[in-house]
Amino acid sequence: MDINWYGHSCFRITERNRVTVVTDPFSETIGLPVPRLKGDVVTISHDEPGHNNTEVVKGASHIFTGPGEYEVGGVFITGIELHQIEGQLARWNIAFRFEYDNLTVLHLGDLAHIPDQSTIEKFGEVNVLLLPVGGGMGLHASQAAEVVGLIEPSYVIPMHYGMPGLALDLEPVDKFLKAMGITTVSETDVFKVSGSEFPEQTQVVMLKPQLQPQT
Repeated sequence: MDINWYGHSCFRITERNRVTVVTDPFSETIGLPVPRLKGDVVTISHDEPGHNNTEVVKGASHIFTGPGEYEVGGVFITGIELHQIEGQLARWNIAFRFEYDNLTVLHLGDLAHIPDQSTIEKFGEVNVLLLPVGGGMGLHASQAAEVVGLIEPSYVIPMHYGMPGLALDLEPVDKFLKAMGITTVSETDVFKVSGSEFPEQTQVVMLKPQLQPQT
């Protein structure tokens, strides 16, 4: 499996002989170059310009925006409600779990609270966790580190944090790395992972955003 990150909460997940998934494509309003992607499935964690620009994904035959269980081209997709009540308002947010044979990926969208145990159990085993860490409307660094401890994934890829050009006021990823007790970490353009062998302890993977120049 190959996982590419295009900034903010947008990833492209590809696996040989399986459908390609794009998560949370964003619009130009967040300040980053808008990626032009191809994919079969698009998932939208919540209906905001930083997460719902489905028009930039060409060839998509399925767009999922809510909870439920789906199967597309041999990939099992589960949408899990992660709503949070703030005052009298409910923030709508959907986590999406992707199961490719023996490999699972969980995208937490704009999760902003520590999930309870019943929600953690719904996640099941998670090999790769795509985790918001920069605060704003998502988890802050210390909360994100706590969620890692609860889910216990094999790998965690931080997302939704401050970076050059981003028009949103988010914290840098360094705060999350510090909360995880990590002093040095290398970046890679693409994360390649197989379902045959996993580390005993959670590893943090830093992806370089594939920022595409504007045309």
